[in-house]
Parts: sequence; structure tokens; C-alpha cells
Amino acid sequence: MRKLVSVSMVLVVALTLVLAGCSSKPSSPAASSSSTDTKGTAQSSANAGGSKHLTIAIPYDVQGFDIHNHNNTPTEAVHVNLFSYLVKKNEKQVIEPDLAVSWESIDDTTWRFVLRQGVKFHNGDPFTSADVKYTLERVSKDDKLLEYGNYKQIKEVKIVDEYTVDIITDGPQPALLNRLSRLGSGMLPSKYLEEQGWEKFQSNPIGTGPYKFKQWIRDDRLELVRNPDYVGDAPNWDEVTFRVIPEDATRVAELLTGGVDIAVNVPAIDMDRIESNEGTHAAATPTQRVIQLNVRTKEGTVTADPRVREAIDLAIDKQAIVDSIYMGAATPTRTRVTPGNFGAKADLFGTSLYDPERAKQLLKEAGYEKGLKLTFNASGDSSKDKETAELITAMLAEVGIEAKLELLENSAYQEKFRGRTFDELVLIPFGNSMFDAALAFSRISTQGAKGETDYSNAEVDRLLAAAETNMNAKEREQQYFKVQDIIAQERPFIYLFQENANFGISDRVEFSPRLDEMLYADQVTLK
Repeated sequence: MRKLVSVSMVLVVALTLVLAGCSSKPSSPAASSSSTDTKGTAQSSANAGGSKHLTIAIPYDVQGFDIHNHNNTPTEAVHVNLFSYLVKKNEKQVIEPDLAVSWESIDDTTWRFVLRQGVKFHNGDPFTSADVKYTLERVSKDDKLLEYGNYKQIKEVKIVDEYTVDIITDGPQPALLNRLSRLGSGMLPSKYLEEQGWEKFQSNPIGTGPYKFKQWIRDDRLELVRNPDYVGDAPNWDEVTFRVIPEDATRVAELLTGGVDIAVNVPAIDMDRIESNEGTHAAATPTQRVIQLNVRTKEGTVTADPRVREAIDLAIDKQAIVDSIYMGAATPTRTRVTPGNFGAKADLFGTSLYDPERAKQLLKEAGYEKGLKLTFNASGDSSKDKETAELITAMLAEVGIEAKLELLENSAYQEKFRGRTFDELVLIPFGNSMFDAALAFSRISTQGAKGETDYSNAEVDRLLAAAETNMNAKEREQQYFKVQDIIAQERPFIYLFQENANFGISDRVEFSPRLDEMLYADQVTLK
């Protein structure tokens, strides 16, 4: 039996200063319905006719193929096989060249990128400066796109020549390379989109990555095939299939019986069984994912009173949730900026403030001695989210808060997320693909409907605006420290814990989980 692999957080604490999304699947365009074996059992691991076929079981389907209109880490984890960035992060989260071979800062607001030549999109169109301009200006100018807030800092992309671009920002951007190495920055085929339109792209996405789109059967599987024209190292696999298996027990069973090569989001309780099974092993790593509660602060809601928000926080025994539901595979936190991110505040991580008696006293002071009622939204498609929400509901009831729990099917949950119409309380997971505090707070300022809550704090807005353009790393870090202290005190968000990621892996392949949770097929090798 192989020892359980654990990727230590220590590896990422020393990230350089230049380093710096949600759950659920929305309704998406109709996918291909061509004939296939929708059961997908042991055929996935077989190499029929000499073909090398990798199958990965994922709990959630991708949210379509508009890279600018989702904030979903599981979707990006699949997209990285189709789309390439200008720069990318390696396994240690160090930024490296991808579609750009070099870059330099011309002045405080101008970065020049020299592009790799000879790159082709999957339909044969050449990749040029025009595609960079189209991609980045679309996301930086359309405030209806979910990724707009992370790219609005880009004022213009100037074409210097066919393979050189200047990216002009609205001020100094210390985290620009981090922005360009994450979701929202995958290069799009401008000619194809201008001629065929987004509806066609959604049903037949085109990128420059090592794998090409074959077919998507929504809520069942996404199939990719080797890109023979890929400019990097030759792809490892002839075919890659991402099977959508929401049920934890089914995902684990498929791994144990040889139906899949890798199972994502394995329950902690199943790790020992996978490790002791002949032909499989388990692996675990910390992630960038923080499970949190977003809390309405709008006047007229019961949670507008900061004493009520504090009472909610103190009523929740985070460690009990970690121990009972996550089997210890998570860490309580009072911040979303966790170790390995620029701006992480150590004294807020690994801590909790559970105090139910104080929670009752706060409710009494707020005029709710006899209790209060509120509505609590959560996804019902994830067993862990469901169990976490149910346990939180029970904990709130212990201090006199009657939470009406609404477990939403993923499409309804995503509709509320996109419309920012959650009720007083919502359970929501967020990652940080930038590895920078900037992303953790990119959508909380007083932007009305564009914010994640209706929270308003002029000092937070001032600090965030200053930090975004501050090239002095020490000053910038202190600005983010102050923001985290204010958020911890005022609680428009109540951070619960940082989640670990558990994987089950067939012994026929080599695979090491990444801190950013990306599922690069070419980082999986056949033994």
C-alpha cells in the first residue's frame, strides 16, 4: 500500500511578490448529442487499439465555454486543456511564458508582450496580436461579464506588430501578470468569433491548447482529443474525457472498478479505502478554496445590524464542521487570503471565534431576545455543501436564529449568483486563481449590484483602490492587512474554512495535485 501523498502548504509560502470563483453550473447552450457510451465504465482506462485515453471524474459540469462569464475554478480546471494564456503558472505557481515568449514594463502603465510565432487555433487560424486585443478588450470593457472586475484595469491593447502588443492599464498594476495567468485570460480566436458568433463558439469552442473539443454532453461528459498542431510538447493523450459524476459514492466506485483514472473531490472518509484498494491510491493538497457566508448588509434586512452578523459568526463552530463533515481536511479561517497568497494575514488564518453565549447576548442587545428569522441559501448539489449548510442551520437555531434553509439546484443557485439576488445568508465557495489579495476583494466594494453584497465602507474602498496600483510591496501588503481586519470586524463575509482537495488515482497513472486545482491532462502521465 502506497503512503498517502500530501502536498505541503510550505511549498507555496515563499512565492515571489510578482505572483498574486464558485460553485454551481448554470444553464448552458445545448451540447453535442452524438452517439456515445454514456455509461463510460471500464472503457475509460483501456487503451483500445493502442489509443491512450485518460478519464477524469469531476463532480460539476463546466459552465459552458465563455471564459469571460464565469468565476468557477472547476470550469477553469478543465478549460486549461483547451485554452492557453499569455503567461502561465507552473506546478510551484511561478509564472512562465506560454503564448508570450517575453514581456517587459515600458513605463508605469504599459507592458509590452512578444508573442510566440507559429501558434494555430484548433481550426487552423493563426494566433496573432489581433486575438490578444480582442480577448482582453472584450473582458475589460463589458461590465456585464462576470470577469470584468478582474480586467477593467486594462484600458487598451495596442497592436505594435503582428506578434507584439502593448497592454495599457489605468495605473500601475503590480498584479498584472497574475491576472493574465488565470481564467478570463485564455486567448480567443477573433476571426472565428467575428465570423461565426458566440452561439457557434459555445457549441464548438476553439482554443490553442494541447487538446481540441470533440463533444460535450451536458451533465454527462466533455470529450477532448489531441491537438496535432500544438506548439508545445506533444500531448500525452490521444483522448481526454471529463465525466460528470455528482454523486461522491459513484465517483469513488468508478475509480475502484477501473472506470476512471482520477476522481476529483473524494470524501475524506473514502481516502483510506482508496489507498488500501489494489490498483488505486489517494492524494491530498490544500487549495485556494475558502468556504464562506455572504451576508446582506442592506438597510431593512435583519443582517444589516452588525451585532446580528457577529452573532451568526460566533454561533458557528467551524472546527466541529471541519472535524465532522470534512474529517479534518480543512482549516478554519477568518480571512479569504490564505497562506501562499500575497497579502495573507497570518493571525486571521487557522483561527475561529466560536462563542454561542456571546451570540445570544448580541442578539438580545440587537432587540432579538426572542429570536429572529432569516433565509439561508446553499447549493443542494454538493453533499458537503448540503451537510455544512444543515449543520450551520442547527448551530444558528441553538442561539435563537431560525434560518429557513433553501437548498438550490445548481442552475437556480447560479442564477441567483449571477443576478446577485441571494437572500440574507448564502453559503458559497471561492478560490483565488491570482494568488493575490486583489482577487479576494475584487468585488466587495460599494458597487451596488456589481458587488457580492450590499456592503458599503469608504475606508475599504480607499484602501483597495490604493493597493491595486501600489508598486511598493510592503505598503501594499499593509493596505490589504487593514482591509482584512475591517472585514473580520464588520463581517459582510463570514469566512469559515479553507478546504483541502482529495483525489483518488489509478495506479496506472502518475498525477500530483496542484494548489490551484487545475487539471492539466499533460501533467498526468501513463506509467
